[in-house]
Amino acid sequence: MTQVTKFLLGSAAMALALTGGAQAQEVAREDTVIFDLDRTIRDPENFNWMTDGTGIRRMHGAHQAMWEPLFILNYNTGELEPWLATGFEGNEAQDEFTITLREGVTWSDGEAFNADDVVFTVNMALENEELTAREVATLRGQVASVEAVDDLTVRFSLTAANPRFVVDNFGVRIFGSFLIMPEHVWSAAENPATFAFYPPIGTGPYEYESSASNRAIWDLRDSWWGAETGFMDMPEPQRVVFLESGGEESRAQLIAANDLDAAQNLSVGTFEAIQAQNQATMAWYDSYPYAVADPCARQLEINTTVAPWDSADMRRAVAMIIDRSQIVNIAAEGATTASQTMFAQYGAMSPFIDAVVEAGHGLPETADVAAAQALIEAEGWTRSGDYYEKDGETLSVEIHVNSASTEYTRTIDMVVEQLQRAGIDARSVPVENSVFWGEVLPFGAFEMSYSWLSCGSVNEPWASMGRYTVADVVPVGERSPGFNNTPRWDSEGAQAYSEIVAAMATMPLGSEEIPGMVAEAYQYLDAEMPFIPLVQAFKLMPFNTTYWEGWPSAENYYNHPFFHWNSGHQIIHNLTRAN
Repeated sequence: MTQVTKFLLGSAAMALALTGGAQAQEVAREDTVIFDLDRTIRDPENFNWMTDGTGIRRMHGAHQAMWEPLFILNYNTGELEPWLATGFEGNEAQDEFTITLREGVTWSDGEAFNADDVVFTVNMALENEELTAREVATLRGQVASVEAVDDLTVRFSLTAANPRFVVDNFGVRIFGSFLIMPEHVWSAAENPATFAFYPPIGTGPYEYESSASNRAIWDLRDSWWGAETGFMDMPEPQRVVFLESGGEESRAQLIAANDLDAAQNLSVGTFEAIQAQNQATMAWYDSYPYAVADPCARQLEINTTVAPWDSADMRRAVAMIIDRSQIVNIAAEGATTASQTMFAQYGAMSPFIDAVVEAGHGLPETADVAAAQALIEAEGWTRSGDYYEKDGETLSVEIHVNSASTEYTRTIDMVVEQLQRAGIDARSVPVENSVFWGEVLPFGAFEMSYSWLSCGSVNEPWASMGRYTVADVVPVGERSPGFNNTPRWDSEGAQAYSEIVAAMATMPLGSEEIPGMVAEAYQYLDAEMPFIPLVQAFKLMPFNTTYWEGWPSAENYYNHPFFHWNSGHQIIHNLTRAN
């Protein structure tokens, strides 16, 4: 038995240290599921998620085991699956939504969960600017008022039409959702911004047991509303632990030794080394690319105000030179796939991706250097030795890249090499994270840069496409609002694109016209290339089947595998003890 396992079984000394004197109940390893935590818990006794900008007050089990969402978005089907709520309706103008809550839901202390809790929590967010969590700020910018129609019905009046309101705020679209708090506890808080909410309670099947800077422990309750009402059976794990792994090498050792059941991102080489040692280790795919696609596909942003890249044909030439298959095979070690469009390639996005590809606007995996060079030469550039020249100047470009990850720098090194071979004197310019996001990207201080600013669309196209409209164009030197349209794309094509995207913005989700409109708008992106999609972002997150089975995978696709998200409830409920 390893030291890690001994701790998790609850030795008396460690239990005393973690629970402040009360000995923790001992739970067998085969009844315990251990998830990787990739960061330190800085304030283990503070569960006020509304003032947290990093998510750590939620992702250590609080919003996977204790706080339940109203809905959970299924990335494969695009369906908004009911959880604490059973459904919703929007009015014709899409500026009013009515949500119906599930009957019989209770907090862990026995109090009923109802519309009053929802209205109280939303009003707390609306009235307190010092509550700064992303989900709080988003909701505050969209809701004009909220009211309880009855105990199980809540009506939201919005500041503007927004067909994505429910999925964006209450559906775990990406990472989290706006979490409802118990009115009977929070109403006693003098200041919601400083209220620690400790010990916390929730509606979920697990209750808080203990936490420290490197771990949080959650134990199965004796009863749970979901089982009592027939919504869902009690989950099988008796204990859920989120354990700080300490980085790739440490998490690799833990999962290989069966001391970790679910790990955060690993490199391909590390994963294959673990699999060679422990055949109970699995990934999203059984073979290459192994990894699952992350919502934020990678791309090359191009500043359309800087010559010669203010020419659409020059930008298209760059797109033709880039060989995405080489990025996949070399920079990503085979752990991803080439992007066909700007979108993350989930099942729910297939109708929109297919529409773009069928219209002839999809991207090839391989390069067409000859066609690219023809475009460059048509712009008056002549090859002289290694590079193209015009009017005594060499065709060159600097590509800024965030130095925080080898994935980023390796990808741009590959792009630089491809451009160099084609006759463009390209150079990578690595900058530290704060400079990249604080100065380079938002103020347009780049010719080209590596980014993922098309991030957003996982079930519908507007979230990503709306980031590149002319409404967000500002001059170089001014901050791009929300990092939108950092290429400063403002041509006639951009204006035509923006009109189509604006029309999509207020259409109900699922409208049959939307795929065709996506293809129509995409012709302008394809023709002018203000950014160039490269490859899908990827997360190689291994699971260990020694103690637990039922992990999500491409073959068992009940949803994505991001266990640190609010949708982690689904994973825990799908786990069964290994035979």
